[in-house]
Amino acid sequence: MRINSTVLLTLVLLFLMLGAGSVSAFLGFTFGSSALKGVTTPDGRPTSKFASSKTNPQSGAVAFLKEEDILKVVKSRIDGKTKAAKSDETNEDDEDINGKKQKPEEKPPQVVEEKLQPGFPVAAENEGVTLSVQSARYSGGDLLLKVKMQNKGADSVRFLYSFLDVTDDKGRTLSASTEGLPADLPANGPAFTGTVSIPTALLDDVKKISLALTDYPDQKLKLEVSNIPVGR
Repeated sequence: MRINSTVLLTLVLLFLMLGAGSVSAFLGFTFGSSALKGVTTPDGRPTSKFASSKTNPQSGAVAFLKEEDILKVVKSRIDGKTKAAKSDETNEDDEDINGKKQKPEEKPPQVVEEKLQPGFPVAAENEGVTLSVQSARYSGGDLLLKVKMQNKGADSVRFLYSFLDVTDDKGRTLSASTEGLPADLPANGPAFTGTVSIPTALLDDVKKISLALTDYPDQKLKLEVSNIPVGR
């Protein structure tokens, strides 16, 4: 009796396990089917891919050009650039020709003689050495005398311009400075031009001035230029 009860209990447990497994399997299938509704598997067949590419031309497939078409395009572009370059060269040549035709002939510059002020030049000469005042003008608070010196004698002459005496028409001595005048005048040399500057403040009511210069160090040669008009 004990054996029969054991077998019976075993069978009951087996049936319960089978029933529970069946129920769980059914529930799992039901839930899985409901969760996979609307989900489809991808089409992995190669034939279907080729068919879809043929039916859909806008799918992004690369279209290859023929070699003949590429060569034609390149040749046409080269011909176009060559024609454009030739036309540019032709235009440049035409511009050069027109420029040469329109360019007037250059004339040699004309030598304009310096227009002298009334009463100028005022000059003095001694033993072939000449001292002349070419013009007088006021600028920047100074009276500027344009002076020209030349030595046509046989011997060179040296000057020290700190010995230059400047006096007005009332006999007063005026301070002056020189610029551009040479220290040595060579024999039979060219003319040299410089400037003698006198402060304007010293020339109130002065109409004329005089310059006196001697050579250095012998002081044998004396140049005196008198009555230089400086009135304003």
